[in-house]
Amino acid sequence: MSMEKASGGGVSSVMHVRCPDRLPEEVYRRVLEELAGLSAVVQALPPTAALVELKGALRYHGTDARHLGEVLRVRTLSRLGIDVRVGIGPSITVAATASAQVPHPGGVLAIDPDQAADWLAPLPVEALHGIGPRQAEALHDYGIHRVGLLAAVDPATVQRLLGGRAGRQAADRARGIDPRPVVPRALPATATVRHDFDHHVLDGAAARAALLELVIRLALLLRRRGQAARALTLTLAFAGTGSWEKTRRLKEPSAHDEDLRALAYQLMDAAGLQRGRLTRITLKGEDLIGAGQVARQLSLDDAREARLVAEAAVDRVRDKFGPHVIGPATIYRHAS
Repeated sequence: MSMEKASGGGVSSVMHVRCPDRLPEEVYRRVLEELAGLSAVVQALPPTAALVELKGALRYHGTDARHLGEVLRVRTLSRLGIDVRVGIGPSITVAATASAQVPHPGGVLAIDPDQAADWLAPLPVEALHGIGPRQAEALHDYGIHRVGLLAAVDPATVQRLLGGRAGRQAADRARGIDPRPVVPRALPATATVRHDFDHHVLDGAAARAALLELVIRLALLLRRRGQAARALTLTLAFAGTGSWEKTRRLKEPSAHDEDLRALAYQLMDAAGLQRGRLTRITLKGEDLIGAGQVARQLSLDDAREARLVAEAAVDRVRDKFGPHVIGPATIYRHAS
């Protein structure tokens, strides 16, 4: 379907594309190829979304943003057999919020810059891109149900309700303020780390220490890439030709050590090693998404918040002095 754009004469420059849920990765990659045919600046947001900067594309194609959205829909329908929901606006927040308002199976909703704040105002706060369920619940508790009301509340009050950084972002985005650029980013298939043992390993403690090292390496790799994993795959190779592999999904996308460690240990426990002679452990982050897509939820767990602060401090130490300068004592006790 097509949708009328908000009135006004401004130029929208960001396109947010939502593909159908559970889209096969190979089809998603072909959608990204179609987007690359419209603009040179495409940011993959796996598993089913993408951002496109349109400023240069509008000049190149000599048309308006809405028409490019319709061109994309025609191409994905005719070439890939899928429809997409397209939101277009002056910022990532407005474009992503707009695409979520397009009914299934597809359509184009373009919001002009001079109408963005007015268009956002009547929407429920949970419809604003970047507002998670817990944040919305906290806002509802204080009678803030609409984006327009959120925009009218003093930003300092929003910060007290949602926390410093999350509150500042929510207050700005409710006003249509979002300076983030579209950053060209191709779709990485996965993030993989592995440990090869010098000899066959029967010691469960040694195997778990090696797994912990992989968790830390994978989490650091994801954070440096600005990504989060929705799932982990653990592969164990044994002496001879035997191997074992299992995938499990995280409760929420994450690149934090403790979240990945908990799931990795569950996978290792599921393997039931007993007397298997390990030769290699491979840990793979699957179904990656951009870290900016992970909603920063309110947390009442002070201990977890403290660990995340410590994790960020450790990352800074590693950036300055090297990745192996600091880490859990377990890893170094079992280092070969």
